[in-house]
Amino acid sequence: MKIAMVGSGYVGLVSGACFADFGHDVVCIDKDPAKIESLKAGIMPIYEPGLAELVSGNVRAGRLSFTTDLAEGVDGAGAIFIAVGTPSRRGDGHADLTYVHAVAAEVGAHLKSPAVIVTKSTVPVGTGDEVERIIADANPSVRFAVASNPEFLREGAAISDFKRPDRIVIGTDDEWARGVMTEVYRPLFLNKAPLLFTSRRSSELIKYAANAFLAVKITFINEMADLCEKVGADVQDVARGIGMDNRIGSKFLHAGPGYGGSCFPKDTLALLKTAEDYEAPTRIVEAVVKVNDSRKRAMGRKVIEALGGMEAARGKRVALLGLTFKPNTDDMRDSPAIAIAQTLTDAGVEVAAYDPEGMEQARPLMPGVAMMPNAYAAIERADAVAIVTEWDAFRALDFERVKALANAPVLVDLRNIYDPADVRAKGFAYSSVGRA
Repeated sequence: MKIAMVGSGYVGLVSGACFADFGHDVVCIDKDPAKIESLKAGIMPIYEPGLAELVSGNVRAGRLSFTTDLAEGVDGAGAIFIAVGTPSRRGDGHADLTYVHAVAAEVGAHLKSPAVIVTKSTVPVGTGDEVERIIADANPSVRFAVASNPEFLREGAAISDFKRPDRIVIGTDDEWARGVMTEVYRPLFLNKAPLLFTSRRSSELIKYAANAFLAVKITFINEMADLCEKVGADVQDVARGIGMDNRIGSKFLHAGPGYGGSCFPKDTLALLKTAEDYEAPTRIVEAVVKVNDSRKRAMGRKVIEALGGMEAARGKRVALLGLTFKPNTDDMRDSPAIAIAQTLTDAGVEVAAYDPEGMEQARPLMPGVAMMPNAYAAIERADAVAIVTEWDAFRALDFERVKALANAPVLVDLRNIYDPADVRAKGFAYSSVGRA
């Protein structure tokens, strides 16, 4: 089947490349000529492990191509995916559907043969209805159906998530569309990936509900970590103890500096706005958003405490290791590191930082921070070292080298990747999250 993927960002590019790897003929479409030319040259616009190889292999095989011409891209496609951005709208926090609506209008204008239009972008409940109306107004004579197919890709593990999904959610009440979407995902039947067919509105809400629930889990364990520090418990033991309960599960119970990235911050906010519009307030999600926002600066204050407090911290230097919101990505969107660095600089602390992949993206977001070429360059002359993102490169630091380079042997481990006793035995003052 020919598949058109409108939008060649994170979701569109990963999804398009994976569909091509299944054997479909995929065209990725984007309005940015520079991005399309880079993709044709094999240069990825994002960092995602394995993506460059997946793209190049399918381009060579003739199953994956790139274009800026939407009319050419959708011509003859049986399924046309909308995978453009839906950022938080300035001023009110609602999801900005400008790009989704624009694509719908353009697809409608160029649609010549029957096709299923699939919203893969994360969109509020009811968006499919509007997409359907826009296309029908633009082209009332062509047969089409609109389906919802939300993505559940984790940055850093997106290819594996796409090829071995927990579930594939498809929202449509149209039998013909069900058949087309079943054929689109037929290659995954060997992996016994469950297809969950729902109404379109249920599918749209599933995406938001899933992300909000995971954000709740993260925020809950972070609050338990604060309590652990007060009562002398170990949050990692607590997380294991509750995570072994199958009703709870162990994932997303890792205490840290709060969630960030492209999904959780904007999706929780969009869900709040949708709930307000329908007069069905989600108080738990509302609390989660507030707690997560305050936690990031609280982690900055934890580093300041390790320096001896506000007065003692002024004029000192801190090395921040890890800037992206999670490892194995270059995504800096809503990263806790931004608020942590700002808290430190507000307190008069000099900040030097290093990240394996996110340096270029971090520079404009952290103007007062010195970006260093490697971890040890950041550590040099530091009065404290803070691990903000748990990249593998930071899991086996040479502590003797750290002591030789730093002004003081102080380690603030905001991801709990080290054993406290081991680090202290090496002569370091050590603090972490949720451990006495």
